Amino acid sequence: MKMILTYIIGLIFGIGISISGMANPAKVINFFDIAGTWDPSLIFVMGGAVVVAFIGYRFVLKRPAPMFDKHFFLPSRKDLDMQLIGGSAVFGIGWGIAGFCPGGALPALGTGRVEVFIFVAALLAGIFAAKFIQSAMSKRSSAQA
Repeated sequence: MKMILTYIIGLIFGIGISISGMANPAKVINFFDIAGTWDPSLIFVMGGAVVVAFIGYRFVLKRPAPMFDKHFFLPSRKDLDMQLIGGSAVFGIGWGIAGFCPGGALPALGTGRVEVFIFVAALLAGIFAAKFIQSAMSKRSSAQA
């Protein structure tokens, strides 16, 4: 049952991303081009997502536990560190250059466009590189201690 619900949720997300234009890199890049061909329509997509998430969290977090787990896994940290700021900057720069974010690129894989596959390959390479660097830095700091 969990797999079926996961599939349905992913399908709804992918359809929403596609209908909203978030899988179209030209539309996303035009959103960031404030001085040129600015397309503000993605503000409504993001605003709608925030409203749905805000309302959804109010309902879901009233439950004692999620449907398919023993407890909720919510972030406990509230501080801003260099990892968060740096990761956010890299994400934003990559989104502005490529016109894809991970949420929009994965459903766009279905289009078969080469640039989407290149982006997803670069995304995966970046994830593995970040994990490698983080592991190396962790080993270095524990060896110094």
